[in-house]
Amino acid sequence: MKGKTQKKQQKTTLNNHSESDLLRINKATILFNNKEMKAIDEYCKKYGIHNRSKFIRETVISTVLEKFETDYPTLF
Repeated sequence: MKGKTQKKQQKTTLNNHSESDLLRINKATILFNNKEMKAIDEYCKKYGIHNRSKFIRETVISTVLEKFETDYPTLF
């Protein structure tokens, strides 16, 4: 029994989300024109970004979350 409890605790991660909730299984493909790709490449080179996928994912998600925050209804 002790092993099952430890295993269950290990599968719970940030904010009580299970590992399966955080696995990246959904794919999205985007296309950039030459100027956009050049700008991204130059930005990554200038700021030492080695993982473009992570950079783009974090940029998109942070923009979405900021928009959700500003659109959130307030009482006053």
